[in-house]
Amino acid sequence: MKPVRRGNRPITDAEAFALRWRRVRRDLVGPVSRLYGGVCDHEALLERMRAMMEGHWAKRPAALKALDLWRDLDPEWFLSEEVAAYVFYVDRFCGTLKALPDRLGYLESLGVRYAHMMPLLQPRPGDSDGGYAVMDYRRIDPKLGTMRDFEAACAAMRERRISPCIDLVLNHTAEEHEWARKAREGDPHYQAFYRMYDDEAEPQAFEASLLEVFPEQAPGNFTWIDGIPGPNGGKWVWTTFNSFQWDLNWANPEVFLAILDTILHLANRGVEVFRLDAVAFMWKRMGTTCQNLPEVHDILQALTQATRVAAPAVIHKAEAIVGPRELVPYLGAGRHEGRASQLAYHNNLMVQFWSALASRDTRLMTHVMRTHFPERFRRAAFAPYIRCHDDIGWAITPEDTAHVPGMEAPAHRAFLADFYTGQFPGSFARGADFQSNPETGDRRTNGSFASLAGLETALEAGDPEAIDLAVRRILLGHALIASYGGVPLLYMGDELGLLNDHSYLDDPARAGDGRWMQRPAMDWERAAEAPDTDAPHGRIWRGTRAILATRAATPQLASHVGTRVLDAGEGVFAYERLAEDRPVTCLCNFTDGERLAHVPVPANAVDLLTGTAPKREGDAVRLAPYAALWLRA
Repeated sequence: MKPVRRGNRPITDAEAFALRWRRVRRDLVGPVSRLYGGVCDHEALLERMRAMMEGHWAKRPAALKALDLWRDLDPEWFLSEEVAAYVFYVDRFCGTLKALPDRLGYLESLGVRYAHMMPLLQPRPGDSDGGYAVMDYRRIDPKLGTMRDFEAACAAMRERRISPCIDLVLNHTAEEHEWARKAREGDPHYQAFYRMYDDEAEPQAFEASLLEVFPEQAPGNFTWIDGIPGPNGGKWVWTTFNSFQWDLNWANPEVFLAILDTILHLANRGVEVFRLDAVAFMWKRMGTTCQNLPEVHDILQALTQATRVAAPAVIHKAEAIVGPRELVPYLGAGRHEGRASQLAYHNNLMVQFWSALASRDTRLMTHVMRTHFPERFRRAAFAPYIRCHDDIGWAITPEDTAHVPGMEAPAHRAFLADFYTGQFPGSFARGADFQSNPETGDRRTNGSFASLAGLETALEAGDPEAIDLAVRRILLGHALIASYGGVPLLYMGDELGLLNDHSYLDDPARAGDGRWMQRPAMDWERAAEAPDTDAPHGRIWRGTRAILATRAATPQLASHVGTRVLDAGEGVFAYERLAEDRPVTCLCNFTDGERLAHVPVPANAVDLLTGTAPKREGDAVRLAPYAALWLRA
């Protein structure tokens, strides 16, 4: 690409930075002043931010600056129909970062354009909450390699047009982090990085309205830490997740600057997408649950806009596993529209998939997806998924079940928990409870996609019909996330139907965390067989590859195109992708029997997934069990 010219000469790096700063500053002033205007001179803080960003820009490698220019010209690159994501643990996928470049051909063959490497920054030793207790943001986990290995892997991905994504935990650090260590030693500057209290009066007042994340393994939200200098020989530390994960104090502008500095440092190492972990918990206010507070969205806008100045190629994905009403603002609403995180997990679509699959009833799914979510976002999109490394929380509210006659939220949540642990009569699923809370009755669920969808049970029974139905359920899920709108996230092994892995129980470092059940090691032998075998893993792999290839060839499925939920009839979830040129109507049968979808479809419509005309019965379209159709004239 020829350099941008100003007059008769190319624009300089310094001029490019100045232009970007001028463009973005207006979107920084509001959130920065609201967050920190009461504790410091926000103009001086903005100047410190500008100086920091300018320093990182000056050190940014030429190859990344070239990518910045491309993305400045195409800022909605991630909304392309060609962008699909693959999520994996490096050690479970290929062992080390050095080995990763040799496996990128596999991702390319699937049609992957975005690779999310699960936690790989240096964790604390021992239990690290699966890597989410980070003790050094600027080092790679030694078991996986070095920062140089990471940079080489990122460069190899860029050569294949695959965008590297990593996790950055924003709510907390490990207690072994340098900031926490200095706070423990009594350094007041770093004690202000955390929420620390000399006695239990204020923590108890906060607890009155707080929820528990890990009620079984880490009840409560505060931990007494002996030895921190103070009048009582220690301090209470806010620990939302585990006692070794200390919550950061985002009301302190120094925390904001330190995290922004970290983001820009890692962006210069080659990161193109940051998964911002546990963002819902960042701001604290007495008398609330300290989740999803307005200041969280100011923080996300400020981080996103600041990144656009010094690393325009980079986008952010918010990890906020919350209810429907709280989820939409993470993609920008009101004054944050088009200015906050570019991506956010669509956990509600995931929950509704599993709910409809168990109940064979799509009424709740249709209501939730139509009522709570806009048809499109400005410069942002959801990241829909079916499974991930984490448990499933059954986010079913009384307000929503009230719209489905005969359904009550507590009973439906209990039904889903029973169904997916195989306790409900007739269940095809094989999963396990996680973090049951006897006080609230809530139970979360672990299990791999394939095992929850019935493949494990069917294989054990040697039942060909049950195996076929399980494969159909899996491909239904992949077709849903590939067509609903947003960047589909495919979790490692789900394209092969990998089952629950119970080997974690033999590892003392992992045995206490049942979520390792859905984190099996990649089966490369099955992957090699998949293109040719008629075994379930071959059918699933080829079906998944065909779904992603069809998506990539269908502009109407791009993430900037709106999605409108339709009424289609019992057991069918239907939605239209609102392209101006030949919209696509998508139909999903969530039952094990044939169903009729009563939706208007052009007479000359063809199913894009099969290239054939749909079966019709009068004005309705007939769907096979667990079928997904993408119909376009």
